[in-house]
Amino acid sequence: MAYLGEDIKKLGFGLMRLPMIGEDVDVEQTKDMVDLFLSKGFTYFDTAYGYLNGKSEAAIKTALVDRYPRESFQLATKLPAWAGPTTAKEAQDMFWTSLERTGAGYFDFYLLHNLGNERTASFDTFGIWEFAQQRKAEGLIKHLGFSFHDKAAVLDEILNRHPEMEFVQLQINYADWESPNVESRKCYEVARKHNKPVIIMEPVKGGALAKLPDALTDVFHKAAPEASLPSWAIRFAASLDGLVTVLSGMSTLDQMKDNLSYMENFQPLSAQEQAVVAQVQAGLAAIPQIPCTDCRYCMKGCPKNIPIPSVFSAMNGYLIYDNLAGAKGGYAWATRNTGKASECIQCGQCERACPQHISIIEELQRCTEMLED
Repeated sequence: MAYLGEDIKKLGFGLMRLPMIGEDVDVEQTKDMVDLFLSKGFTYFDTAYGYLNGKSEAAIKTALVDRYPRESFQLATKLPAWAGPTTAKEAQDMFWTSLERTGAGYFDFYLLHNLGNERTASFDTFGIWEFAQQRKAEGLIKHLGFSFHDKAAVLDEILNRHPEMEFVQLQINYADWESPNVESRKCYEVARKHNKPVIIMEPVKGGALAKLPDALTDVFHKAAPEASLPSWAIRFAASLDGLVTVLSGMSTLDQMKDNLSYMENFQPLSAQEQAVVAQVQAGLAAIPQIPCTDCRYCMKGCPKNIPIPSVFSAMNGYLIYDNLAGAKGGYAWATRNTGKASECIQCGQCERACPQHISIIEELQRCTEMLED
């Protein structure tokens, strides 16, 4: 039985990391990328209200919408109700702003952006579920769903409350597949249980899987000397069943050419290739890191409201991938509305609650030194 998005090719153009000239999008290079992408039969484009402070939506109007027949591509964008609005009108107006900036006339896929944790409440408070359904009834939205960053149990709860959602967008990659923080596999299985097709984001983990420790890079190169590291990550994601597409945030024409080289005539990973990925997964898991399982017992009663597991997750990103800029970005996001690691008063309640017996106070001091500017 066919499902929503089955006929869409399994590489989508993510428009969050477009090529830039200073503070502006390099529209001419973006046009070249759009042209090449479409020429190879790929049709799915993904942006959001907040990408590049709105410049992503404006750029895709110029590079795509104004230059190609509307029915020749699918355009997706997203509404982040938690990101600033204080009234329902302000939140709902994000839809109309996106519609105007893109000039698309309608959205093929429209997403409530980044549900999970405390963010989901904004969509309830501002009536976004009902608002989006109304726009769908008017033909301004063809298919309605949401993107999600939280645990599988939370995803299950949302889908039970909102069975009208047609699809979900999830962070899935081989590094996070069994992660206790991200729960990629578990979230994917929840979506499948609810018969919701999946759009995959972060298949290369924000670029982290494009640069691995030398020993793990050698594992991939020994198996396929000509294959790029991102190709293993994207093919792993695209080999799953029930996908609409796999998004890749491409910043250069060369990145797009590499992705198209193995996705134009996509072949799922073979059993032998899956074994190679499993070897790399085991290698990543063996790298010394903070052994946090994200149980969150440490956070109950923290007088400074420090999101300790999220802080440790950012630090582990640095320890595993040696990507300090990415780790600092993850830390800044995790602590944007909470206490920072440097605010720890060393009361010790977190260490008494930790079932993994982590020296949390000491680790928070290390995180402060590495991740705070």
